[in-house]
Amino acid sequence: MKWIACAAFGMEGMTGRDLKRMGMKDVRVLDVGGATFEGSYADAFRANLWLRTCDRIMRVMAQFEARTFEELFQGIRAVEWEKMLPEDARFPIRAKCVRSQLMSPSDVQKIGKRAMVERMKSAYGRDWFDETGALFQIDVSIRNDVVTVCVDASGEALSRRGYRTWNGEAPLRETLAAALVLQSGWHPWQPLYDPCCGTGTILIEAAFIALNRAPGLTRRFAMESWPVVARNYEEIESIRREARLKFEEGLKRPLNVAGSDINPEAIELARRHVRQAGLEGRIQLEVRDLRDVTLSGEPGVFIANPPYGERLDNARAAHAVAKQLGRLQERNPGWTLCAFSADMGFERAYGRRATRRRRYYNGRIECEYRIFEASEVH
Repeated sequence: MKWIACAAFGMEGMTGRDLKRMGMKDVRVLDVGGATFEGSYADAFRANLWLRTCDRIMRVMAQFEARTFEELFQGIRAVEWEKMLPEDARFPIRAKCVRSQLMSPSDVQKIGKRAMVERMKSAYGRDWFDETGALFQIDVSIRNDVVTVCVDASGEALSRRGYRTWNGEAPLRETLAAALVLQSGWHPWQPLYDPCCGTGTILIEAAFIALNRAPGLTRRFAMESWPVVARNYEEIESIRREARLKFEEGLKRPLNVAGSDINPEAIELARRHVRQAGLEGRIQLEVRDLRDVTLSGEPGVFIANPPYGERLDNARAAHAVAKQLGRLQERNPGWTLCAFSADMGFERAYGRRATRRRRYYNGRIECEYRIFEASEVH
């Protein structure tokens, strides 16, 4: 079976590398949208469980060209839906159209639903479907007149790890936080410190990576309710048990991950999230002004998602924070500092140019991830 591991802009390559490390077959990184791979239902479950920068896993049911609604109808009707969907399946359709002849998502939804119902009628010999059973979320995407029809195997987005139930101001998605850690150059044996930690997402994702904790360990996925997957329940549970054992072993490792924030309410939320992530006592948190952060011991990596003008509507304050981050690196020689911000004047306020840059989106805001290597500090 062919699957798509959907990923946001800038994270496609990381998702593809993770799939290859997991031993998935025929991994191909897409220009936009993630990476594809070949595998079984068990492989898709492992991808749901372990991928850190992926938004969702989709099973590809068909790909074909369509420039008319009739071609769309016939293409979707030709899929052997009865081999996957039981009679009582719920199968809502969502649609997306980009640079194509067919550019009405609502019409694509209607045509797709009618095509699936006609196929199911023929297969099951009935005229009505109550749709009271397992959920099969159908995704119809049309780009450059090429239709890709998928079934969502994840359910809730994979960024929903389950540990974050309270959000502070402008929260960072878990998948994006993991990407910032992975791109920082940090190694798990090094110290990592977030001086603007907010509710703790970057710190928790770093700890998950260091302790070999599967990001999806404590949540369920849509595919687990599919009858075709439920028949192999023991295989799925064995994969989850193996992941739990890896985390238990990982908890025996030393971990030097810590953070601070000037906002006491944010730190209180961070402590709750750390506890819910099963990491109580492993991540050090305190209320501290950025200007007071000076660390002793071996140098490591600072990762910060500071306030920036577009997000908090206060560009002057954003520049002031950037300036203080520059001074933070000066006070801590040997440390690399990574900052994620939409502030175009960040480097000028910081006091030097970044060694490396990567572009990501935080929601709809285009941001730049700037990495200031220790060697750049004079």
